[in-house]
Amino acid sequence: MGSSFFSVDQTVKQGGNWLSGVVPLLKLLCLTVIGLILAHPRTQIVPRATFKLLSKLVFALFLPCLIFVQLGQSVSLQDVLAWWFIPLNVLLSTIIGCFLGYLIALICRPPAQYFRFTVIMTGFGNTGNLSIAIVGSICHSSDQPFGESCSRKGIAYVSFAQWVAVILVYTLVYHMMEPPMEYYEVVQEGEEIQEIQEVRQPESLSNTNTNNNMSLSRPLLHDAEWPGMAENETSHAKLPFIARVFMSLSGSSSQNVFPDLDLNDNESSSNAAGAGPSSPKSLRCLAEPRVVRRIRIVAEKTPIQHIMQPPTIASLFALIVGLVPLFKNFVFGTDAPLSFFTDSLEILAGAVVPSVMLILGGMLAEGPNDSKLGVRTTVGILITRLLVLPCVGIGVVGLADKLGFLVEGDLMYRFVLLLQYTTPSAILLGAIASLRGYAVKEASALLFWQHVFAVVSISVYIVVYFRLIDYI
Repeated sequence: MGSSFFSVDQTVKQGGNWLSGVVPLLKLLCLTVIGLILAHPRTQIVPRATFKLLSKLVFALFLPCLIFVQLGQSVSLQDVLAWWFIPLNVLLSTIIGCFLGYLIALICRPPAQYFRFTVIMTGFGNTGNLSIAIVGSICHSSDQPFGESCSRKGIAYVSFAQWVAVILVYTLVYHMMEPPMEYYEVVQEGEEIQEIQEVRQPESLSNTNTNNNMSLSRPLLHDAEWPGMAENETSHAKLPFIARVFMSLSGSSSQNVFPDLDLNDNESSSNAAGAGPSSPKSLRCLAEPRVVRRIRIVAEKTPIQHIMQPPTIASLFALIVGLVPLFKNFVFGTDAPLSFFTDSLEILAGAVVPSVMLILGGMLAEGPNDSKLGVRTTVGILITRLLVLPCVGIGVVGLADKLGFLVEGDLMYRFVLLLQYTTPSAILLGAIASLRGYAVKEASALLFWQHVFAVVSISVYIVVYFRLIDYI
């Protein structure tokens, strides 16, 4: 690069181009306000069920079309090798955010049951739909500094980073959001069995109606970004599963309340199948250390299979088509045989940005829930996530540029990296909280206030980023 990452172009100092960082956010704000008015309880112009259907359309149709078209056209083998810092930056932003969240938890002292929750909500940002909406709105402006391929490259970079965030959510976040063992409400074994029998008895008669009623009664927050996640609930979803599995290692007396059912079930199933002591399965179980065995059980109960959803499938197809020149020439391009098909997908992809912001407005219309997190902790998370972490991100991306880790001369590449430190906490965390039955109201309230104040913080930092990155 001819000039450094932190150089300031003289055209920006003239004061006219700073609006290019604010106007795109004003456009998104207008769409959000429209969604808020449509979904507000006092008006009810559009019911909640309609917003949930719109969310499912975005998730299953509009967003996959956008990812496939933009990522498939942009990616190549050389690009994949050159973009290696994008997923690494997601990991770095998460690690740094979690470290800052740990400091906030130590300083602000939230209730003990929300210590892990404070760390998670500070560390995991929205690297998906909101980033796509911001990039799309900026690229829609005529005075944007990223060139003609602004939208295509920006969406490709965001999509390339999204799969890392999804894997983190379904592995690390899923287990960190389990209910704390010491605050779990213990149910007597007889009562639990009786309750399960009472629930299972009418299940065969009205399972479909029950699922529909539960889906409609859930807040829009739980289905705003990843619809259907709450329907993936397993038998261990709302239990302190990891604590129960590893409790016997510490010799705690609580293991009598939470018996290691999985281990016993495995042993009993082996005996029932007639597996003698000399069978391979029995030998494996006998030879396997207890710690390793419990780690294996936790890994088996991790719902990693749910990452294969329409957006991630679209990313995989886009990578396959983009990396194979024969496929790419057949699908993309004005002279490609399937150009009519990709044009149709591109028309559908145009609905992503307005739909995402309307859904966000509908989510904000539900208002914040009562939270037991505490004002001090809430303010601490807001300041750290929206103000402190972006400053750290500027340092990380600037250092990476000095070390030659970034694509040379690509302004959008740098902007997307910076944006990963700037967005509020992922809306997906609200769905995970609902799935695990842990801090559901606190997640809803915190996400509400973060997205309200993010309008100001993102606008300020976009102007800062526009003043920092190179203008070529």
